[in-house]
Amino acid sequence: MKRTAIVVVASLLLAPAVQAQFGGLKLNSKLEQAGKDMVGAASLSDAQVQDYAKQSVKWMDEHNAVAGSTDPYTIRLNKLFGNHADEDGMKLNYKVYKVKDINAFACADGSVRVFSSLMDIMTDDELLGIIGHEIGHVKNSDTKDAMRSALKRSAIKNAAVSQSNTVSQLASSELGALGESIINASYSRKQESEADEYSYNFMKKHSYNVLALASAFEKLAKLSEGGKGSSVDKLLASHPDSEKRAKAVHERAKKDGLEK
Repeated sequence: MKRTAIVVVASLLLAPAVQAQFGGLKLNSKLEQAGKDMVGAASLSDAQVQDYAKQSVKWMDEHNAVAGSTDPYTIRLNKLFGNHADEDGMKLNYKVYKVKDINAFACADGSVRVFSSLMDIMTDDELLGIIGHEIGHVKNSDTKDAMRSALKRSAIKNAAVSQSNTVSQLASSELGALGESIINASYSRKQESEADEYSYNFMKKHSYNVLALASAFEKLAKLSEGGKGSSVDKLLASHPDSEKRAKAVHERAKKDGLEK
């Protein structure tokens, strides 16, 4: 089955053209100052941040190959996560992108997107562990912080935000740029470790096999041996060492009596 690359990743190559569209845009002095100061995004409420994330995810869903309701990928994902739409006080929604990239991501609005190529290489339990990690980023507000940072880097968006406390409807080019930021969000190693811990607790809480989280990390470590610049290597660049992450899971499982 042929799969496409995710659209927003490709937008990196289109950045100069996108910027050119706004090269002749004239902003009034108030908007120019707002863009220079980049203060608008920092003052956004959680609800506003979630709304902008929702807009961006909607754009990505419309511009990527999303598995339909009867697709085997969707059926499998629903079987795994159908009981976790309401998890730990969060409202979550899940979809599969049928793309060749190996990845998964979560957004501030509770949207979780899993790439089919990741599903191809992971067992059900390993997927539970990986997506549990992504849910951890939502619970720990990492995704909100990442969205604020993305908005803060956009002078045009800050200008719009400075004029109103309401949520603005973003242009398609802005939504694509925000989508790119969501997928390529770089969390600190502390945030990544805390998301790992959340995933372990998620697995343990629901009586899933916690050791599958370790085996998922071991698979990613093996795939990253493809060399610098590989898709998996880029994915793991900001993460703690995968083998060390797997070891930490094994050590905790032994402590909890879940591994002999």
